Amino acid sequence: MSAAAARLVEAFRSFGGDDLRDLWVFDHHGYEHLYVREDVSDALECLDISQFIDNERFGYVTRDTYETLYYADYGYTVRGFDSFEQFRTFVGDRPTGILAGFDRGAGRDFAALHDRVCALNDEFDGADLFSDPTARDRLP
Repeated sequence: MSAAAARLVEAFRSFGGDDLRDLWVFDHHGYEHLYVREDVSDALECLDISQFIDNERFGYVTRDTYETLYYADYGYTVRGFDSFEQFRTFVGDRPTGILAGFDRGAGRDFAALHDRVCALNDEFDGADLFSDPTARDRLP
């Protein structure tokens, strides 16, 4: 795992603790899991992960749309499901998408998480978060 990816995992683990379910990076061409909790890995075995990530890629269009429609820059999206919350943001010039799931919990400061992700991106000067380009598109 690259130093940038390891620090990203550390930031998400610090934010979510044991509630962190999974952490993914993706771009227009591929994806990689950086962290998947064992019980979540079992649940993901019955899903088509490529479709799951392809759906998140629609966020590139949403991001661009929000950037042109609003007077403020797009930061992140949080979705609530019956058993978890999902956070998604984009960093860098390419950009790279970051997607993470957390067990449902009250009072999470997702804006602070987004700020931390942006700070890490700046610290690593947009270094590639993919640890191994050949590992893209593989299941956990």
